[in-house]
Amino acid sequence: MNTTNPNRKVLLLMVIALVLLALPWFAGMLGNSWVRIINLALLYVMLALGLNIVVGFAGLLDLGYIAFYAVGAYLYGLLASPHLTDNFELLAQMFPDGLHASVWIILPLGALVAAIFGILLGAPTLRLRGDYLAIVTLGFGEIIRLFLNNLNAPVNITNGPQGINMIEPVEIGSVRFARTVELFGFDVPSLHLYYYLFLGLTLLIIVICMRLQYSRVGRAWAAIRDDEIAAKSMGINTRNMKLLAFALGASFGGVAGAMFSAFQGFISPESFGLMESIIVLCMVVLGGMGHIPGVVLGALLLAGFPEFLRELVTPLQEMLFGKVILDAEILRSLLYGLTMILVMLYRPRGLWPERKGSEHLPAHVESKA
Repeated sequence: MNTTNPNRKVLLLMVIALVLLALPWFAGMLGNSWVRIINLALLYVMLALGLNIVVGFAGLLDLGYIAFYAVGAYLYGLLASPHLTDNFELLAQMFPDGLHASVWIILPLGALVAAIFGILLGAPTLRLRGDYLAIVTLGFGEIIRLFLNNLNAPVNITNGPQGINMIEPVEIGSVRFARTVELFGFDVPSLHLYYYLFLGLTLLIIVICMRLQYSRVGRAWAAIRDDEIAAKSMGINTRNMKLLAFALGASFGGVAGAMFSAFQGFISPESFGLMESIIVLCMVVLGGMGHIPGVVLGALLLAGFPEFLRELVTPLQEMLFGKVILDAEILRSLLYGLTMILVMLYRPRGLWPERKGSEHLPAHVESKA
């Protein structure tokens, strides 16, 4: 029996774990802004993994996915800020000290509410495919954004375009993530605490996605993606499987949105526009639809690369030309488009696609095959 490969895998996992644990400390040497960039990248990884269930596993094009991100963010913002008690006298009487919902309540509630919205989106789109499905989901995302932008009258629920501020940070036990905390004799800054929280949630979502992919549900999604008519003829309940894909994908978006709200301390409808949905979809397509490691790679690249450009492009142009010719934002958009064109031409299955013939097979099953 060959034990070399298992030993190598264990060693590789240990190295990856050490790198992930030490990453915020090394990034912090370059400045706190880089730790913040890594935290936001982890939020995008959660979003991309959620969208991958809908687009990659089930083959359903969704251009309004960012709406579920907004649902989770606003749910956390409403339950962990003074906004509701300031605007509703009844709530102020019931909660004189304000709403201070625990993160352990808000996270599952955010996932549940986002899943319900996912079902509401999926129900009327069951008979739609391709471009028609994309148009309906795009409209759904815009409807949510417009609601958030206008639900400040006659009853002020979302505070309209001004957004919700004074959102409380995450608090777990006696550990409040808004300040530096001493743990085991080390001072752990707030950004590092959020990093470890986001990393834990990301790893949990990855494990769930892997279990789903190798389950009967995952195989049913793959059958629907490859040929829905054939899947239905084989006895798969395509309606329920599609609704489940929308619900589970949306729930991960709701969790990411709640964490975004806690991390930022402020939310507004401008953070949940159509461009955000397109960016998350690009992450899934760039990495490799349906392949979890590829999706993670695509999310990290597209979340971190623009920030790298901001740090590099302006000084580089000043050094070469003596002035800034192209703004970093313009160049980012150009490179986004160019990257997607090149990927579609030369890597149509993504930068890290699933190996052909091994879709939905765990390593031990694949080795026996």
